Amino acid sequence: MLSFKKCAAVLLLLFIAIAANAQQSSPVTLKELLNRVDQKAPELITDSAAILIRQSQAAETRSNWLPNLKLNYQADIGTSNNTTGPYFGFGIIPSSSGGIHNSNVTTAVGDNLGIAALDWEIYNFGKYGAENRAANADVKVEQNQFAQSKYQLQAYTIGNYLLLLRLQDFLNIQYRNIERNQQIRRSIESLAKSGVRAGVDTSIAEAELSKARLTYIELKNQFKQQQLQLSAITGLPYQSIVPDSTVEASLISQPTAYLFNADTANHPLINFYRSVYQDNLQREDVVKKMYNPKISLEAAVWGRGSSVNAAGDYNEVSSGYGFQRGNYLVGLGISYNLFDLRRRQLKLRTQKASTNYALKKLEEQQQLLTTSSSQADVEMQTALERLTEIPKQLKAANDGYRQKLSLYKSGLTDIIELNAALNILYRAETDYMQAKYQYANALFQKAITQNQVSTVLNFIK
Repeated sequence: MLSFKKCAAVLLLLFIAIAANAQQSSPVTLKELLNRVDQKAPELITDSAAILIRQSQAAETRSNWLPNLKLNYQADIGTSNNTTGPYFGFGIIPSSSGGIHNSNVTTAVGDNLGIAALDWEIYNFGKYGAENRAANADVKVEQNQFAQSKYQLQAYTIGNYLLLLRLQDFLNIQYRNIERNQQIRRSIESLAKSGVRAGVDTSIAEAELSKARLTYIELKNQFKQQQLQLSAITGLPYQSIVPDSTVEASLISQPTAYLFNADTANHPLINFYRSVYQDNLQREDVVKKMYNPKISLEAAVWGRGSSVNAAGDYNEVSSGYGFQRGNYLVGLGISYNLFDLRRRQLKLRTQKASTNYALKKLEEQQQLLTTSSSQADVEMQTALERLTEIPKQLKAANDGYRQKLSLYKSGLTDIIELNAALNILYRAETDYMQAKYQYANALFQKAITQNQVSTVLNFIK
C-alpha cells in the first residue's frame, strides 16, 4: 500500500509539473502565428519565386521590339570564276563576283568583306502590344496564385490552430477527470479501511483511473503532432507553439462577431480564376495579331576589297585585303503570308475554347463559393444554438456528479452509479468544449468563405 501511495504521489507531481510548464510557456496568438506563416512558410517562398520568373519573362517580351543589327567581316582567298544562270539559294553558297572568263582561271584571289546589316520590324499592327499585355496578364495570374495560396495557407493555419486549442482544452478536461478519479479512489480507500466499502470498489476505481491516464497520454501525443504540423509552416520549435486559451472566450463574448457582409466578389480564389480568364482573353488578342502583315526597315553598309583590279588583272593576293569599295542600302519592306489566314482561324478557335473553359471554371467557383457561404451561415446558426443549450447540460451533469459523490461517501449508492455520473459529467465537459470549438471553427469558416478573416481577427486580443 505504501508503494502504491508513492506511485500516486509521483504521478500527481508529474501532472502538476506538466500543467505548470504549460502555464509558464508563453502562448502564441493566432495573429502572431499567421504573421509567421506569411514570412516563413516554404510554400509561399516558392510561390513568390514563381512571380519573379513571370516578371522576368514579361521583361523579356517587352524587348521583342529591339532590331537586329549584325556585324560581319571575312577575309578570303580562292579563285574567282563566274558563269551565268539562275539558282535557288540553300545553305551557304559561296559567291564569286566579277566578269565571266573565257576559260577556267586557277589564280588565287585575295579579298575581304565587311557588312553592318539592320533588320527591324518597326510595325506589325499591334502584335507587340498584345504580347506585352499577355505577358503582364501572366504576371497577374501568378500574383493571384500567390494570393490564393497565401489565403489557403491562412485557412489551414487557422484550422490547425483551433484543433490545437481543442486538444489543449481536451487535455485540461482529461486532467480534471484524472483528479476526480483520484479523489474517488482516495474516498474508497478510506471507506474500505473502515469496512464500509468492499475492496472490489478499489479495483474498479483503479481501472477507471488507469483508463483516464492512458487517454491523457494519447491526447498528449495528438497535441504534439498538431504542434509539429504548425511548426512545419512557421519554422517555430513545435514545443513553443502553445495556443492562446482566450481565443474562444473572446469570440463568444462578442455577440455580433458573425454579423459581417460577405465579400466573395474579391475573394482570392475568385480573383485567381478571373485573372486566368483575363489571361486567356489576352491570348486571343495575341493570336488575332500574330499573323498580321509585318513592316520592316532594312539597312546595310558594307565595304569590300579584292586583289583583282578593274581591268581584270590578278595582282598580289595581299593587295586584296583592305576596303576598296563601299556601299549602303536602305529600304522598307512588307511581308504577309496569305495562308496565315487559315492558320489564324484554326489557332483562334483553339484559344477561344481555352478561354471558354476558363470562363466556365470561374462561374463554377463563383457558384461553389456562394453555396459554401450559405452553408457557413447555416453552420454558424447551428453552432450558436448548440452553444446556448450545452451549458445547461454541463450544470446538470456537474450537480448530478456532486450529489452521487456525496451519496457514495454516505454509503447510499454504489461505485457503478458514481462512475456513471462521472462519465456523464465528462461527456458534458467534452460536449461543451466541442461546442466552443465548433462555434469558433464555424465563425472562421464563415470568415474564410466570405473573405472577412481580418474582421474576425480584430475580435481577438
